[in-house]
Amino acid sequence: MPTSNQEYDAEALYRELLGQVRAGLDGVQDAAIVGIHSGGAWLAERLARDLDLTARFGTIDVSFYRDDYAKKGLHPDVKPTHIRFPVDGATVVLVDDVLQTGRTVRAAINVLFDYGRPSCIRLAALADRGGRELPVAPDYVGTRATLAPNQSLCLQRDDAGQLSLTIEAEHTDNVQDLS
Repeated sequence: MPTSNQEYDAEALYRELLGQVRAGLDGVQDAAIVGIHSGGAWLAERLARDLDLTARFGTIDVSFYRDDYAKKGLHPDVKPTHIRFPVDGATVVLVDDVLQTGRTVRAAINVLFDYGRPSCIRLAALADRGGRELPVAPDYVGTRATLAPNQSLCLQRDDAGQLSLTIEAEHTDNVQDLS
């Protein structure tokens, strides 16, 4: 098992993810990129720029769509959802930073369908740490990580836009990984 505060090369993982998404969208006419706040939005913004899809880039916040909303309450850092392109008929690459249970992705799909009916939703994640509770699998993934139950992956972005991905010890005072 990795130890706490170990760091992955997030920039290399991003380049791997970019290559997979680029190949997967080859020949797709109506592609769009949508990131889940906050880490997925950072990744999606870079993917959109690197794939020349900035006009078809969006971000979503799943806070009100989570199945544990009543239990957890409102996250203190709710962000607005911005989707300014037609979702109907689009091939949407939904981007999350760390995939675990699949519950965030389920909530994100619900948000997308409030904006229209895409022809296809593909999932991209920088890291897949397993532990699925729902039948969700990434189409594109930078790495698969095995962590101890008391560890989480934390994506951060510095002022220059450089990404870092670290393993951190989770606090046990009623904090759950919402990925």
